[in-house]
Amino acid sequence: MKLKASMVSAIAVLMSLSGTVSAQGIVETVEQGCETEITTYCSQVSPGEGRLLACFYAHEDKLSGQCQYALYSASAQLDQAVSALDYLATQCRDDILKLCGEVQVGEGRVLECLKSNSASVSAACNQAVNDVTE
Repeated sequence: MKLKASMVSAIAVLMSLSGTVSAQGIVETVEQGCETEITTYCSQVSPGEGRLLACFYAHEDKLSGQCQYALYSASAQLDQAVSALDYLATQCRDDILKLCGEVQVGEGRVLECLKSNSASVSAACNQAVNDVTE
């Protein structure tokens, strides 16, 4: 089974976001599912900036079914996370600008700002926050 370039690109984005809690779970999916491949083919690769995924891509004909499954699973999880982020951004744009504009983006800080200001946040934004945090 060949890795699709779009999946590799999507997971590369994931790896660059690996500091977030949700992204960390996706990274762990890949690390656990591809542990043998990381040890066998990519042990000399410094993690970060998509280098590990480039190694997987270079050895895609040797990846086990378990590793392929982990990569596709991570891609699906990433797609869901991006959809949730897009949903929140669409529903909460004005609230973020008004109430959380000074909050540094990353590590869930904007989401926490929205939660802590729920009494002042629009109904649509509160619904989006509830939807993505359930």
